[in-house]
Amino acid sequence: MIDLQDRSHCPTLEEIGQHVKNPLFQKFCWEIKGKYKIIEKIEFSSCSLERGWNIKFKKAGKSLCTIYPREQYFTVLLVVGQKEKGAVEAALPGFTAGLQELYHRTKEGNGQRWLMIDLEDQDSMYYDVFRLIEIRRAR
Repeated sequence: MIDLQDRSHCPTLEEIGQHVKNPLFQKFCWEIKGKYKIIEKIEFSSCSLERGWNIKFKKAGKSLCTIYPREQYFTVLLVVGQKEKGAVEAALPGFTAGLQELYHRTKEGNGQRWLMIDLEDQDSMYYDVFRLIEIRRAR
């Protein structure tokens, strides 16, 4: 078992998947990699709120999302900035009630909302995350 707090060992995506113990994690990563033709970047964060190894997906220098591994689930950070705000808010009624609530509950700072979305199952929220990534990618 890997220690996600151990800065001296950069884990592989497979090792992180073994830590998460949820096949949805690997599926999510493979789906992003395949759809956007990108490679993950595994980084260590010293931030006190989310210290440890995380996975970033970027396309053309733009962050699409960051994944924070947990046990049995993972959290996806999606930033909704000024460029995406109008499109996200226009599409919001078509998202799940849970995502709408999270969006409205998340405070805006510096023109951005940092949505932390927990994924455990391939449910409607899973598809909402991909819709948000698509909006972010298009802007």
